[in-house]
Amino acid sequence: MTNTPKSIDETQSSPIASKDMPFLEKVKVKGNLEDIYDARDITEVVYRVMRDLMTTEAADRVAEELENKPAEITDDKALQMEIVDLWKDTNPIVGFLSRVRPPWQGPGIFKIDSDRFLFRVANEGGLPPNVDREQVVKAVFSATKDELSQERIQEIASWLPDKVRQLWEEA
Repeated sequence: MTNTPKSIDETQSSPIASKDMPFLEKVKVKGNLEDIYDARDITEVVYRVMRDLMTTEAADRVAEELENKPAEITDDKALQMEIVDLWKDTNPIVGFLSRVRPPWQGPGIFKIDSDRFLFRVANEGGLPPNVDREQVVKAVFSATKDELSQERIQEIASWLPDKVRQLWEEA
């Protein structure tokens, strides 16, 4: 018997609805990832790049809505965190820098367009070669949107570059 989550086990007659799955499980399943730790690490990178596009105030509004929501229901201490911990970044230096620098938009060398967004996710997240970066980004977006108000969903969309914004809206 394989260790397949119930949500994707084809022999089960009524799979768990996506909205009822824990956050990281959604990312894992929808992103076609091998394990929950990959889902955690990649979510953190997607969030890092998203925050790089936003003002500190906008990122703080997202953080407020993600507080007190578990990332995964588990006894594994490495996964016992809230979604907001991933949003703020578990690396304290990166988390600090994201609060003091301006959004990486507009002209200049630090502008994050859709290609750079997806490039950073693939490279900083250490995506396995068989994983589609757009699918993973969409999986993180989908799981995130399930946790946010319509107002936050629209605000985040306003910060995203063209193709990435389309992935956000499709998620």
